[in-house]
Amino acid sequence: MIDLNVVVLPAFDQKAKAEPLFDLAGGPGASSADSAGFYAGPGKDYRLRHDVVCVDQRGTGKSNRLAIPRERTPSYYLSEMYPVDYVREMRHELEKHADLTKYTTSTAMDDLDDVREWLGYDKINLFGLSYGTRAALVYMRRHPEHVRSAILLAVAATDLKMPLHHAESAARAMDLLLGECERDAACHANFPQIRDDWNNVLAQLEKQPAHVEYSPPGKKAASTRVEIQRGIFAEKIRSWMYDRSKAARIPLIVHHAASGDFAPFLKEAIGPSIPDFVADGMYLSVTCAEDVPFIDQDEATQLNADNPFGNYRVFQQTRACGMWPRGEIPADFLEPVRLNAPVLIFSGNIDPVTPPKYGEEVAKHLPNSKHIIVPEAGHGVDGMTDPGCIDRIAIGFLDKGDAKNLDVSCVDKMAPPPFVTK
Repeated sequence: MIDLNVVVLPAFDQKAKAEPLFDLAGGPGASSADSAGFYAGPGKDYRLRHDVVCVDQRGTGKSNRLAIPRERTPSYYLSEMYPVDYVREMRHELEKHADLTKYTTSTAMDDLDDVREWLGYDKINLFGLSYGTRAALVYMRRHPEHVRSAILLAVAATDLKMPLHHAESAARAMDLLLGECERDAACHANFPQIRDDWNNVLAQLEKQPAHVEYSPPGKKAASTRVEIQRGIFAEKIRSWMYDRSKAARIPLIVHHAASGDFAPFLKEAIGPSIPDFVADGMYLSVTCAEDVPFIDQDEATQLNADNPFGNYRVFQQTRACGMWPRGEIPADFLEPVRLNAPVLIFSGNIDPVTPPKYGEEVAKHLPNSKHIIVPEAGHGVDGMTDPGCIDRIAIGFLDKGDAKNLDVSCVDKMAPPPFVTK
């Protein structure tokens, strides 16, 4: 038995409150309870008429988090995703207090339903971000009678086979981003050959990794020599496209790196990033059961052969899953989820991991859904002007319980930050 960490933020109007909103975090491996600060502050309008419930999914946050400590050295931030020794050590340590086959999405969504019942709610609203959308879809399939509505932001469907299409989606986003730079007067003036720069730096790193001196900012610590490998360089670039404020620095980073100056790259790369918030063991327990076993390795090699982001992620995760116990999933897990409840779907057009076509595909099987594409957004709306636009639409949807006739005019006015040129 493990404890589940549950945070309930009560509605401001307890007498006239409607059905609660259950928050489902991304990753897999991020903590939902970490979102409580948002609902207590900038997102408090969600609570005008709804309790908000944040449940740390088993394996995340304070619900028996599946992770082991790692020293955050410069070389750590530039290491491969799943070094063999690290995966072996993590499994050895975590199996002392966890059955690693019991952390699948289906099991976790049965947990969520236990929490719903324990708190005395009948029908609930779901809000999933990224992997949280998969979790929401699985809950919708397993407990349809308790779903009032769902909001899905950056859709990762049950049949996504992560990370088979990561490189493909990233190449599309990178093409769009570099196109924006070419059309932007300041970006184009400073980086007139940005596509050549991108191709050149990858070609150089393909021949041999870069070895450069790194000096910690503002510290008297001695500089250290670090190695930058091609796959890791490209993966960092891919992850920065999630957030438009980080994406705004990519042309500058690429341009400097193409001439052998990796200082702007290291400034961004060595420091907290998305993987730091994800419980690696939880990530593997989910993807090694639900995704990687269904990847055809020959198909992956062929699909990613001429891709700037390559087959790096497929290789890393396939190797790690070869050392990780595999949980069982329902026979219909990869099938599309069908439900008549109202569903609101958001996609960012420049999303490097869950592009709009995934939202479109999921929407086909949800007859009462509405799919909104945010033209300039990445994986979510981080870095965009007026991010509250999405929240206003979502709250309007929650209050109406219907995806029709929503005012979505603010979406087209959302803009990314200007490109950083110095």
